[in-house]
Amino acid sequence: MFVTCRLVQEFEGGAFAQIFAAICVALAPILANFGMMVAPDSVGLWAWPLIVLYVVRLARGADPRWWLALGAVGGVALESKYSAAFFLFSALVGVALTRTRMVLRTPWFAWGALLAVAIALPNVLWQAHYGFPMMELLRNGRQGKNVTLDPLSFVLQQLVITNPLLALVWIAGLIWAFLIPLARWVAISFVVLLAVMIALHAKSYYACDVYPALFALGAVAVERWTSRARFVRPVAIAAAAVAGFALVPLVLPVLPVKQFIAYRAALSKVLPIGATATEHHQQSVLPQTYADMHGWPQLARVVARAYDALPPADRRQAVIATSNYGEAAAIEFFAALPVISGHNQYFLWGTHGYSGNVVIDVGGDCGRNLHLFRSVRRAATFSAPYIMPYEDRLPIMLCRGIKRPLAQIWPSVNDYI
Repeated sequence: MFVTCRLVQEFEGGAFAQIFAAICVALAPILANFGMMVAPDSVGLWAWPLIVLYVVRLARGADPRWWLALGAVGGVALESKYSAAFFLFSALVGVALTRTRMVLRTPWFAWGALLAVAIALPNVLWQAHYGFPMMELLRNGRQGKNVTLDPLSFVLQQLVITNPLLALVWIAGLIWAFLIPLARWVAISFVVLLAVMIALHAKSYYACDVYPALFALGAVAVERWTSRARFVRPVAIAAAAVAGFALVPLVLPVLPVKQFIAYRAALSKVLPIGATATEHHQQSVLPQTYADMHGWPQLARVVARAYDALPPADRRQAVIATSNYGEAAAIEFFAALPVISGHNQYFLWGTHGYSGNVVIDVGGDCGRNLHLFRSVRRAATFSAPYIMPYEDRLPIMLCRGIKRPLAQIWPSVNDYI
C-alpha cells in the first residue's frame, strides 16, 4: 500500500487518489490473499510495483544510479518467484517501445541489470545443478494438475480475482496509461505480460503482483476525471470499501467456518466463485488456502501415536514417509519426527540416511507397493473436518522389511508437481 501511494504521488495524484488506490490494493481479493501468507507472491506484492516506481522516477529525471536499486529489487523478486522474469521482460519491452526508453541510455542500466543477475545467479546455478527441477514441475503441472484456461477465461478470471467492481479501477488505469507518455510503457508491459502468461498456460494469479501499479494509475485517472465533480469521490471510496469488504472473507479467514460456508454459498449465486480454481482436484467446502489451515496438528498427533507405539528397536530406525510437502512439514513441525518425501524439495533432501526398514507411510503408498516390503499393515486412519478431500481418510501404513535399500529406490519416488 505504501509503494502504491508513492506511485500515485509520482503520477501527481493527491490525497483522494492515494486513499482510493490504497483501499483497492488492500481489498482486492487476490492481493489480500497474497498478503495473508508468507509465500513467493508476498515478495512480488511489493517488489513489482517498486520496480515500476523506480522506472517512473528515472523517466522523470532521477539520478540514473537508481538503476542499482531497481536491479537489487529485481534480483530479490527473481529469487522469490521465477514469474518475475516474465514481468521484467515485459517491463523492458514496454520501456523499449515508448519514449521512456531514454532511461536505458546510461551505463547504470547495465550495472543494475548485472546486480539483478548477480543476486539471482545462485538460484539459477542451483537449478542447473539439479537439472532444472522447476521446469519439470511446470511441465508436470500442465499435464493434468493445473486448469488450462483459454484466453477469454484467463482475462475474465482477472476480473473475478481482483473483485469485479474494483477491477473497473485498474481497467481505468490501463486505459489512462495508454493515453499519457509517462505511463504508456506500463500499459504495454501489462498487455505483454498477460499475453505471455496466456501463451504459457499459466495460472490466472501468476501476473497479479502487477495490479498495485494499475490501481495507482486508475486512482489518479479517477481523481483527474472527477476534478469538477468532487462529490463523486467519497461515493467512489465508499463503493470501493463496501465492495472490497464484501469479498475479503473469501480470501482471509475472518469468519468462523460455518458462517464462511454459508456466506460463500450466498455469494456463489451472484459471482462465479467456483470458476477460479487453478488445479484439477476435488474441492473442499472451503477454498484450498482456507482448507489447508485445517488438520495439520491432528495429522501430526495420529502419526506420533503410531510412531510411539513402535518397539524401541523399531523406533530408532523408523522414518515417516509422506506423499506431499504439506504433510511432511506439518509432521516435522508439530511432532518433531523424522520425515522423508519424494515431493518437490523434500525429494532433493533425500533419505537422511534412513534404511527404509521401518516406514510409517502417510497416504499408504507402501500398501500399494507390497513387493517392496515384507510386512505391511494399517496402523491408523487420519480424518479431520474441513480439510482437502485428498488429505481426508488417509491410511497410515506401517511397512517393515524393505527388500531393496531405500537409497536405491529413492530416485524413482521423485514427484515434482
